[in-house]
Amino acid sequence: MLKRLTLLLLVCSLPVHAVPPSDLEPLPDIPPPPPAVDTPPAPTGLEDEGLEPEVKIIKRDDAVVHEYRSNGRLYMVKVIPTRGFPYYLYDADGNGSLESRQDRLEPVIPRWVIHSW
Repeated sequence: MLKRLTLLLLVCSLPVHAVPPSDLEPLPDIPPPPPAVDTPPAPTGLEDEGLEPEVKIIKRDDAVVHEYRSNGRLYMVKVIPTRGFPYYLYDADGNGSLESRQDRLEPVIPRWVIHSW
């Protein structure tokens, strides 16, 4: 058993020389890179005015409310209370009602910005 294992290790450790086949063709030369393309200048503003959100600011005694609309649809409200931190209310499912309304049994969870820079 030991002789067979030694013979197997000896055979496996011998270098194997591969002979390349003679019918291979050499690789073609690398083609030159394409000519440089002039890049257009960076846009100065939004190209499509419909992409810009509409923001309506409502000032109340207890808070300032920013309503964000896109294509006339209200999708987010930022509430900045006179006391406390600003929070956001979103239309997460796109049905037109903010998650702050009590039409569901789920609790309302306002969202605050914890850290910004």
